[in-house]
Amino acid sequence: MNGFKMTTRIRLLLGVGTLLFLVVIPFHGSVSATLPLVLWHGMGDSCCNPLSMGAIKKMIEEAIPGINVQSLMIGKTVVQDTENGFFMDVNEQVDMVCSQLSQDSKLASGYNAMGFSQGGQFLRAVAQRCPSPPMKTLISVGGQHQGVYGLPRCPGESSLICDWIRKKLNSGAYTDLVQKHLVQAQYWHDPLNDDLYKKYSLFLADINQERVVNETYKKNLQMLDRFVMVKFLQDTVVDPVDTEWFGFLKMGQAKETETLQESVLYKEDRLGLAAMEAAGKLHFLASEGDHLQFTEKWFNENILPYLR
Repeated sequence: MNGFKMTTRIRLLLGVGTLLFLVVIPFHGSVSATLPLVLWHGMGDSCCNPLSMGAIKKMIEEAIPGINVQSLMIGKTVVQDTENGFFMDVNEQVDMVCSQLSQDSKLASGYNAMGFSQGGQFLRAVAQRCPSPPMKTLISVGGQHQGVYGLPRCPGESSLICDWIRKKLNSGAYTDLVQKHLVQAQYWHDPLNDDLYKKYSLFLADINQERVVNETYKKNLQMLDRFVMVKFLQDTVVDPVDTEWFGFLKMGQAKETETLQESVLYKEDRLGLAAMEAAGKLHFLASEGDHLQFTEKWFNENILPYLR
């Protein structure tokens, strides 16, 4: 890759092992640096892959000169970072990130955060659990905020791992062993076994206030200036796709979905999302294409304004 050109297409590997085709159009503008930006990659990816998160980091830095962009590495090496996206307890990952951010003096006055695929809900957990330094804007790009009930497609380098994960999830997502050692089980949301989910989900049921209402979580999330959620309209990876806008399947069946606004979570305002929407803090964006597929033009027009 010899730099970005008008006619160049680069292939990015992002999120749940999905190929993202980025149509690169150069951005020429003078933009002052704003708050630092923290990125968290998705499953099957790493912090620094030059064809994925590395390219995203470079693209943002070129569009917003002077901005400090940090792409999180979960582990000591890129290999560990990728593996931990499958096998490291999510709560431990969030604790690790909270510690890292709290020790970074560059973030002391606040920062923006952008999570890709599962990195979206992981960064939301950071916002809820770790208010210092303060997260100002959270951008979730294809995040699964109500979890998933299926892993329909996971092509590319991670396909064999995903086949194995499917078997484990289908055979017992809420067993102690699977919950503790499989990341995707920790946001597996079975609408046919809601009681099991609420009782045994180690991560998602906690951050979504499914058992009890943690007022600290609620207060901290509402400290966000903006919570931006991007949904991919032709997504064939995330099931159901409504989870990218905090919707999900109605409980007791696995076909009919409901929006965030129709959910108990919203109606009882267990997480403060209704109050945030009333305050104009929730932003719902849609992108044509499959999971994590967008053009740089779309990114420049729809995402960059939240970072400036």
